[in-house]
Amino acid sequence: MAGAGIKVINKRIKSVKSTQQITKAMKMVSAAKLRRSQDRLLAARPYATKLQHLLQRLAGTGAADHPLFEVRDVKRRLYVVVTSDKGLCGAYNMNVMRAAQKDMDASRDEGVAVEVLAVGRKGRDFFRKRGYEITASFDDFGGQASDEKARQVNDIVAHRFLSGEVDEVRLCYAEFVSTMTQRPNVSTALPITPPQAEEEQQDGPALDYIWEPSKEAIYAALLPQYLRNRLYLALSEAYASEHGARMTSMSAATTNAGEMIESLTLQRNRERQAAITQEISEIVGGAAAL
Repeated sequence: MAGAGIKVINKRIKSVKSTQQITKAMKMVSAAKLRRSQDRLLAARPYATKLQHLLQRLAGTGAADHPLFEVRDVKRRLYVVVTSDKGLCGAYNMNVMRAAQKDMDASRDEGVAVEVLAVGRKGRDFFRKRGYEITASFDDFGGQASDEKARQVNDIVAHRFLSGEVDEVRLCYAEFVSTMTQRPNVSTALPITPPQAEEEQQDGPALDYIWEPSKEAIYAALLPQYLRNRLYLALSEAYASEHGARMTSMSAATTNAGEMIESLTLQRNRERQAAITQEISEIVGGAAAL
């Protein structure tokens, strides 16, 4: 009986060690992807800030007039929900989807029709099972942001808004705070809130800029780029959050596997000790009988 018990424990130890190797490898892969995603994110944030400042300067010239600013009575709202294609990243996906669903339910309560543009297989499946209208979905982005991926999403979003098919667009994604912390973010992407004119911070007279070919032409070119950049930034935030969450989850799983192996090893040693003690007792008992 004791031998059979030890065999079962050995089998469990072998299984847990195999799982530990997988989780450790996934942790290392996620760490490498996280570094790349963080590099993209750190490069994207300053660019977005500078672009915002440029729009503010243009707004101060009276050029703030564009169809992307058009505010309408909201009858139909499009939600761009960014999740992962794969699991094993803790509560990352569920936190984003629950935040998005809460906002969608509030929209429905107001009598606003809701549709979903899902970036990521997890979000697509989640909302499809719950009966939400899926306008489009992307499940082949590979967990990395790029200008081309942002453009694909931007083309659909901008077309549906400018054509009047939807009256408002909201972004739902996880904002990257740190490797351990990802914050669900639900914010309005369209219509774009007209930027406030930037106040000059310098002493002396305000600078007079020369805009070529014209303020209106520059504004018309920058606004679509601003929207595309915002989508790119959302993807960058989301994928950095995903890899951070997965690395943390796999690190915890690897640690838990190690603790389980230690516990099973201790249990196996006790079984062996009990078996040896029993054999010695049987030998001593047999010798005494003789």
